[in-house]
Amino acid sequence: MKIEIITTPNEKLKETGFGLLKACENVLEALQQSYDVKLNVCKDKNDLDNIIDRKPDLIVLAVKYIVSDRGKNIWLADFFENKNVNFTGSINSVLHFDSNKESAKAFLKNKGIKTADYFTITSQYSYNHEDGLPIKFPLFLKPLGSANGNGIDEKSLVKDFNSFKNKVKSIFDTFDQTTLVEKYLEGREFTVAIIENRKKQNLFIAPIEIIPPLMNNGSRILGEKVKQENSEKLKSIIDTKTKSKVETLATEVFKLLNIRDFGRIDIKMDGEGECYFMEVNLVPGMAKGSSYFPRAFEIAQKIDYDSVVKMMIESSINRK
Repeated sequence: MKIEIITTPNEKLKETGFGLLKACENVLEALQQSYDVKLNVCKDKNDLDNIIDRKPDLIVLAVKYIVSDRGKNIWLADFFENKNVNFTGSINSVLHFDSNKESAKAFLKNKGIKTADYFTITSQYSYNHEDGLPIKFPLFLKPLGSANGNGIDEKSLVKDFNSFKNKVKSIFDTFDQTTLVEKYLEGREFTVAIIENRKKQNLFIAPIEIIPPLMNNGSRILGEKVKQENSEKLKSIIDTKTKSKVETLATEVFKLLNIRDFGRIDIKMDGEGECYFMEVNLVPGMAKGSSYFPRAFEIAQKIDYDSVVKMMIESSINRK
């Protein structure tokens, strides 16, 4: 079987993906033990056409899109689906829930899934006074479409209107993106890695708890700096009741969004221990030793990195 991994020069890519080239090389090394595998760093449509000409049996999408020389995004799931080539992960209409956090929250809320109350801000001048805010403080602010904790820091948690305005301005100045404003949930934080076993028609589920370091303001915030420094703690969920609640919510989200092959669902508790959906990552980071998706399986299920990678593509292979 011939497999080709596709990534792109992605140091400035705001979308989620396996990570930098080193992470893609980790995936390559894991698959080379069992398959004929090639890693491609694609820069334009010609690179994609060359892959089509080689007629691979499976494409592993390490990113969601590449940027053409004209500055246009080429969405890879659509590209290979139109070419009738088998690829890993969800189709593009589902990947939209990864790219746009608001759309995922709205869709799931309509299906009865609990998510933190939220609103969005399309201009830093949208609100001039605290009385106009749809949700009361404390609030949590982040860029709507960024990944990897970008734009999230200690100042994301705001408790007064002046801090609110400053953080909104910072997001627009830095990212030029819509701001997602959520009711702050002060409880525990979890992520759940899921791999679909198409042959057995079930799901491999690996829930873990994430404990960010304590900030100067007394909160624990999982932001860009924390993720870059790997200063957060990842641990198994010991309490069976909590583990069951987290797994049940993640499984419902996976099925309702019609996620294919694999995905990672982020969940947070409020102060009363109620679980809420936060966001979904459908092209999860795959850096060996640090990324949450493979680490979740290592911690919760005692499954090593190479086995996780192979499990991720088995669903795609069985689909074909």
